Amino acid sequence: MAFGIKRKELVAWKTKVAAGELAFLTHYWIDPRFSKSHAVTKAGCSDIKKLIAWGEIYGLKKEWIHQDKHYPHFDLMGDVQIKVLTAHNLTDQIERFRLQ
Repeated sequence: MAFGIKRKELVAWKTKVAAGELAFLTHYWIDPRFSKSHAVTKAGCSDIKKLIAWGEIYGLKKEWIHQDKHYPHFDLMGDVQIKVLTAHNLTDQIERFRLQ
């Protein structure tokens, strides 16, 4: 279950992803399979080749891409989440979702 974001943020993420841009969306998240994580960052792009190439920079495997309708994305948690958000100057998301 996702929460802690506004519809405007979700729509902006979907618009960028659908346009073939790399986009990031962090939200609070509860999933018993990942009890150590309270938030996830979705790194999405509809250009699969671009998303795969970007993911390789961070050691992400193409098999980990979620084919979510028109919004393919990686789910990022933990250290890689912090590394990606920092690298893309999205430290406000680290603070907002208390990731450190």
